[in-house]
Amino acid sequence: MTAPEAESLRVRPTPPRRSAWRAQLPVVGVVALGGALGATARYALSLAWPTSIGSFPWATFLINVAGCAVMGVLMVLITEVRTVDRLVRPFFGTGVLGGFTTFSTYAVDVQQLADDGHPAQALVYLAATPLAALTAVWLASATARRVLSGRRRRPGSPAAPLGASEADESGETVTGGKKSL
Repeated sequence: MTAPEAESLRVRPTPPRRSAWRAQLPVVGVVALGGALGATARYALSLAWPTSIGSFPWATFLINVAGCAVMGVLMVLITEVRTVDRLVRPFFGTGVLGGFTTFSTYAVDVQQLADDGHPAQALVYLAATPLAALTAVWLASATARRVLSGRRRRPGSPAAPLGASEADESGETVTGGKKSL
């Protein structure tokens, strides 16, 4: 028999904690799955639209610009419009679009153009790709904001800014422009 005071001095075992790596395993999994899907789509497009030696690499250029435009829309949707599961952003943003866009191929294309005796074309491509990609993100996100704010406008009323409280189609109140899925 133990004294009542001794009972309170016992150390209670702490529950086992998940390691940081194990906690990130779902994120790593969805990034890998999304990356495989995005890279497969990019590869299929590059096979459908191959670049001949010394010509402008239109397929890579358009893949990168389109991927950046989709990223702009995605970021508006998941950061300003809807609250989504924590795995959506890594799956689509890092995985699918990270696998789809190919800035490493862009660098190789620049090098090949220069090595093949087309330095002016290499410089144009070098400057045009990041400029077009950043412009695509900006235009797509601005357009998505405008379209989505227009959809939430009631007839006869001024457009409510994103982030304002309002009722959606079902009558549910949406605060901060977000509604949980």
